[in-house]
Amino acid sequence: MKRGYEARGRDRHRHQSQWRRRHRSAHDEQEYRSDSTAGDAGSSSASSSAPELPGFYFDAEKNRYFRLLPGHNNCNPLTKEGLQKKEEERKRAALLAEDDGPKKKAPRTGLNSALLLQKRHLGLLPPSSYSRLIHEVKVSGMQRHKLEVQSSNSTCPNTDNFHLIVADSACERVFTVNDVSHGGCKYGIMNFHGCRKGSLSVEMCDNLYFTNRKVNSVCWASVTHTDSHVLLCLVGISQTPGCVSLLPASLFSNFNPDQPGMLCSFKISTAWSCAWCLNPQADKTFSTGLSRRVIVTDAVTGRRATYLAGSDVLAQQFALRTPVLFNGCRSGEIFSIDLRQRDRGRSHGWKTSRFYQESAITSVQLLQDENYLLAADMLGNVCLP
Repeated sequence: MKRGYEARGRDRHRHQSQWRRRHRSAHDEQEYRSDSTAGDAGSSSASSSAPELPGFYFDAEKNRYFRLLPGHNNCNPLTKEGLQKKEEERKRAALLAEDDGPKKKAPRTGLNSALLLQKRHLGLLPPSSYSRLIHEVKVSGMQRHKLEVQSSNSTCPNTDNFHLIVADSACERVFTVNDVSHGGCKYGIMNFHGCRKGSLSVEMCDNLYFTNRKVNSVCWASVTHTDSHVLLCLVGISQTPGCVSLLPASLFSNFNPDQPGMLCSFKISTAWSCAWCLNPQADKTFSTGLSRRVIVTDAVTGRRATYLAGSDVLAQQFALRTPVLFNGCRSGEIFSIDLRQRDRGRSHGWKTSRFYQESAITSVQLLQDENYLLAADMLGNVCLP
């Protein structure tokens, strides 16, 4: 009897010891998990952005607050505006460094132009898919090169602060507008050599023109031959009103012995955009986008047609097959004007098509087949309406 009682006591003691051991290990594991969770939360909270305090800013590198000083002059480095510009410049430098890196998108495995062409000949690939895939192959083979601009004029040092760059139809010349440090801007033509051979070089024309007025928009114009002239929209200052100038491209070269061609100036103030029409039905006609209106002008006779718009017209382009002008506005509206329509009243009956985007339109571009229109806006979006 006594031996049975002692055996049962030893079993009960052994079971209690095992239960305490399991309970202690579970408790220790729970404490470890809670400690690690608290440590992760503390590290994440430390790495997250610090709360904003009025009159102070937080420096993440030094991990402390600094007092903001009043004013926004150049002698005061600790201002909110200056810190925002410094942060934007840091992000811009990071994006530039990322672009300069050897990042190249490779095409999909087994995708090459010879295989795509063979599948197209065999009828295994529809035309739409062939165009998309062959474009993907071309994009994957593109290379980015940084070019140094050569100029024989030592008094005009080369600068990288290009304000506007517009290429001609053959992509052999580029009209550039550069900002000048003492105010105003200079503009001229850059010639590209070796585009077809693969060894690209750039040469700046010696005849650079300086102006103390801002250039809002530029486009190439075909007056005597293809891309024979350049159309500039100049902003007025003080007593000088704004105008649109039609300059011959030969004006910017010292090596052309011929006399400059047709040179005109049109009294059109504060033009945001311009475009030249190449359709024979509206020969030698250009358009300018102004505040709440569009002016279409005949460059030879000077006759004008005005179309009312609901907002500032910031981007324009003519179609090639038909005399239709596409416009992009500050309000986000994209509309087209058929120059063959006679109604130019307030009814807006001449608007053949209208689209809308969320932000101001900065550029419109018709694709080669003129069935699609690309539009870019201030938010950085490129849409295909």
